[in-house]
Amino acid sequence: MIITDTHTHLYSEAFDEDRDEVINRALKQGVSRFFIPAIDSTYTEVMFQLEKDFPKHVFLMMGLHPTHVKENFREELNHVEEMLAKRKFYAVGEIGIDLYWDKSTLNIQKEAFKYQIQLAKKYNLPIVIHCREAFNEIFEVLESEKSDNLFGIFHCFTGTLEQAEQAISYNMKLGIGGVATFKNGKIDQFLNQIDLKHVVLETDAPYLSPVPYRGKRNESAYIIKVLEKLSGIYNVSQENIAEITTNNSKTIFKI
Repeated sequence: MIITDTHTHLYSEAFDEDRDEVINRALKQGVSRFFIPAIDSTYTEVMFQLEKDFPKHVFLMMGLHPTHVKENFREELNHVEEMLAKRKFYAVGEIGIDLYWDKSTLNIQKEAFKYQIQLAKKYNLPIVIHCREAFNEIFEVLESEKSDNLFGIFHCFTGTLEQAEQAISYNMKLGIGGVATFKNGKIDQFLNQIDLKHVVLETDAPYLSPVPYRGKRNESAYIIKVLEKLSGIYNVSQENIAEITTNNSKTIFKI
């Protein structure tokens, strides 16, 4: 059984003490493909080191995270563009809009999001979207950029059935993680109405740990709890869920 974690920040400082052990625990569980989203230029070198340490298992993205869109965002976007021109990445991400922490940067967040979508199209790469309290704003940008070569993953999907269907209409897979196991997560109530061909698994480690680890540091091995939950929701075997979602990730990331 091959399990794919389509979104894990394994380079995070939260793993500085035991990164190799964390990755090896995941590998023992069958989680053998880790897709690594970027945050900003300060993490680029540690991402490269992670890839060097685990070349068969780690696949990097490049992008500017919406909460890191600050006054210097154009310099950061230049870095993203330079990196994409220089070497292979598997997606542009994570990118998007976050209005939970700071609404004052909405305009520059939209500008950065749109620009990075255009970079993804240029390099024929998927996008990986971060959306927090910003579904309308995200959909507005996606509508303006809608095309056959716009595709990717709506990371950490937490919306309604209608929003799920709208995301899928823009060629997005839904990234499903720990929230599906939360009592108040709500997505478990309608997820079985979404065909599994639109779903990929993720952890967002070290964040959003699934039950029973909620409140503790998340890690990629805990994706098993998401797998178990989806197996119950869809009433199919865990092996089936793993196979379908891994195949979906291969369609997106082309590997």
